[in-house]
Amino acid sequence: MIIGYARTSTTDQEAGLEAQVRDLSTAGAEKVFKEQVSAKGSRAQLIHALDYLRDGDTLMVTKLDRLARSIRDLMAIVDTVQSKEASLRILDMSLDTSNATGRLMLGVLGSVAEFEREIMLERQREGILKAKSAGKYKGRKPTARAKAHQVRELLASGMTEAQTAMELGISRSSVQRIKASAPND
Repeated sequence: MIIGYARTSTTDQEAGLEAQVRDLSTAGAEKVFKEQVSAKGSRAQLIHALDYLRDGDTLMVTKLDRLARSIRDLMAIVDTVQSKEASLRILDMSLDTSNATGRLMLGVLGSVAEFEREIMLERQREGILKAKSAGKYKGRKPTARAKAHQVRELLASGMTEAQTAMELGISRSSVQRIKASAPND
């Protein structure tokens, strides 16, 4: 059986999640586990997908970065897949760990992907420091504070914090901060 796993980091990436599910189904996935959560957090659906694997099954993902963020994480997942006598298939790399060459390539590509991410983050930090020193970086514009009046109105109308957050496209913690702050922000 081919089991698909699709993941996006945020709920804003609905189209990306749908595209992954479509690609997995097109490639033969009979069951797809999907979630919208950062790879750094707990990935309940990945755990369910790994638990669902049986001898001879294949865990399929569209891209390596949808499965793991570090080589350590990747190797732990691969070990779990192999312990179940299953294989891993990554569509965009045409990689299949059912053979020795595929397992070797996965290790190499996983290391390269992790290195590439670390370099990108390092450049990003350097760019932010340079922009800050030039007075050009002020950080992200506070979006929730601009909606404080609307938050208070929706809460006053009887909406819950979660409903208010969803309605305005902000986080529940932002709603809670606004609720706790003085009403004349």
